[in-house]
Amino acid sequence: MELEALADELGRLLLHLGHQVTTAESCTGGGIAEAITRVAGSSAWFEAGYVTYSNAQKTRQLGVPGNLLEQVGAVSREVVEAMARGARAASGAHFAVAVSGIAGPGGGTPHKPVGTVWLAWAAGERVLSERHLFPGDRQAVRRATVRVALQGLIELARGEKALQG
Repeated sequence: MELEALADELGRLLLHLGHQVTTAESCTGGGIAEAITRVAGSSAWFEAGYVTYSNAQKTRQLGVPGNLLEQVGAVSREVVEAMARGARAASGAHFAVAVSGIAGPGGGTPHKPVGTVWLAWAAGERVLSERHLFPGDRQAVRRATVRVALQGLIELARGEKALQG
């Protein structure tokens, strides 16, 4: 299975680096953490997973400012970057990934259609974010998000992601 292979590769890299990872998830509902913890021994490199589906939990668990959520909405670069920073700070992990999106079938708008997902990766204080528009139904959007999240973590751990400060 592709997700298991990606999670296994991530684990090998993090073990080699001596670092841990954390997840902050909204639209995937814990799917990234689930893929990671399918790997035997992942407790050596997976620190914590935060499923912050509501805006209130993004604020309470991850420290995302409430006024930021009101200004730009949960599905935005600013919010996923704050989620990644908050998860990393709360968990103590070196690496973090955060996702927020509209998996559907409802909830889309002309500006943010169904399939819109923002992802952010953090290493230390540095953060990189990307916007994707994934095709398909709810399950396809969520699966694609988990795949891209894991691929991004692998690239980050390899030093291939050019992070902005």
